[in-house]
Amino acid sequence: MPALSDDKEFASYVVDLMQSMGPVYSKVMFGGHGIFLDALMFGLIADSVLYLKVDTETVNSFKARGLDAFTYEKKGKPFKMLYYQAPDEALEDSEEMNIWANKAYAVALNASSRNK
Repeated sequence: MPALSDDKEFASYVVDLMQSMGPVYSKVMFGGHGIFLDALMFGLIADSVLYLKVDTETVNSFKARGLDAFTYEKKGKPFKMLYYQAPDEALEDSEEMNIWANKAYAVALNASSRNK
């Protein structure tokens, strides 16, 4: 299924908002977009919603705000990934986005170093 043009425009907006981190880019995947920096995926966009990568140390800051995990159905059962919805204020302010996106990128870096 091709990504919707709304998702494409939203992905472009998110990537622009994250440029203070470095050369962030998006790739079409999962019927949405993956968000990458230095070839590490730290975010994803599905149905025009940004989700950021979490781990056991960062997930509570997302849960405390009532943000939802990215969930999809697999064999008829809901499956949660370690990506949580970005707070609304991060989508409105590049400095706020920088804080949240850097946390997610640090999680991706940590996960990548453990897998080597």
